[in-house]
Amino acid sequence: MADSDRATTTASPRRIAAVVAAMVAMIAVPAALTLHTVRVPAVVDVKAADPSPYGYTISLLLFLIPIAAMLLWLFPKEGVRVSKHAFGWTIALLFPLGAGLDFFFAHLFFTFENKAATLGIVAPALGGGVPLEEYVFYFSGFVADLLFYIWLDEYWLTAYSVPIEKRMDFQRLLRFHPWSVICAIVLIASAILFRKLAIPEAGFPSYFIFLVAGAMTPSAALLPEALPVINWRAFSLTLFMMLLISLMWEATLGVPYHWWGFQPSRMLGISITAWDNLPIEEIFVWISVTYATVIVYEIVRRWKVSGRSVLGALLGHDLSAAVTGTVSD
Repeated sequence: MADSDRATTTASPRRIAAVVAAMVAMIAVPAALTLHTVRVPAVVDVKAADPSPYGYTISLLLFLIPIAAMLLWLFPKEGVRVSKHAFGWTIALLFPLGAGLDFFFAHLFFTFENKAATLGIVAPALGGGVPLEEYVFYFSGFVADLLFYIWLDEYWLTAYSVPIEKRMDFQRLLRFHPWSVICAIVLIASAILFRKLAIPEAGFPSYFIFLVAGAMTPSAALLPEALPVINWRAFSLTLFMMLLISLMWEATLGVPYHWWGFQPSRMLGISITAWDNLPIEEIFVWISVTYATVIVYEIVRRWKVSGRSVLGALLGHDLSAAVTGTVSD
C-alpha cells in the first residue's frame, strides 16, 4: 500500500447504495450479535443472574468487524491505498495511551464487576489487573478510528482530500499551538473548581484530566502543521460514527450490565441519569481519541511522504543539524 496514486473512481448509484448498505451492516451485524447476548433486563442483579454471558467479549466485534470489512473488502475493492508506515506509526504512538490508561489508572477510574461477561483472562495492570478485553478494546478502537478516517478521506470524501504535493511542502512539523494549551488549562481548572464547589463528596476529576491531556498534548505540539492537511469532512463523519458506536455500547450495554463501571470519586461528578448514570466524561472519550488520532496520523503522513529523517521533519533542517551536531549544506 502506498500514499500516492489515490483511486479516483466514479461510482454508479447502485454501487454507492451497496457501499452504504455495507457500511450500515458493519455496525448493525456486530451490534445485533452483541445485543443477542443480553438474556434478562438490566434491572436485575447482574452479578447473580449472569444476564450477558461473554457480552463484553462479543461486543468487541463492534470494532473488529468494521476493521476486517475495510481491510479485506472495502479498501481492496475500491483501490484505496494506505501508507503502511504512517498507519503503523500512528497506532504505535497512540495505543500506549489506551494501554497506559488501563495499566496505570484502571484501578483508580474503573470497576469490572460482571466477570461472566468476559473470557475471565486477567491482563496485567496496577491494582490487580483488568480483563484482557480492555486492551483489545483500546487497540481495536484506535485501529477502527483511523481506518474510518482513511476510508472517508481516500474514497468517500476524496474530493476534499489534500493533494500529496501540499503534504510535502513544510519547513518543520513540530510547532507550538498556544490555544491548545490555554484550552487544556481552562478545562482542567474548571473541572477541579466544579468538583470542589459543586460536589459535596471528596474527590478529584482525574479521569477528565487524563482525557484532556491525551487530546491536547498532540494538539499543542502538532496542530499548526496538521490543520492544512486534515480532511475535516472526513474527520467530522469519523467522529460521528465513533461517537454513535460508543454511546450505544456504553448506554445500553457496558454500564447497565456492569461490564465496566466508574469510580465516582475520580469523576467530574456530572452523570446522565437516563443512561444508567453514565459519567459525562464517556461522551468525550472518542471525541478525544479521534481528535488526537487524526492529528498524529496526518503529521506522520507528512513526515513519511517528505522522505526526511524524523528529526529533519519535526525540527527542520537547521534545528535538526544543531541537535545532531552536523552541518547542513
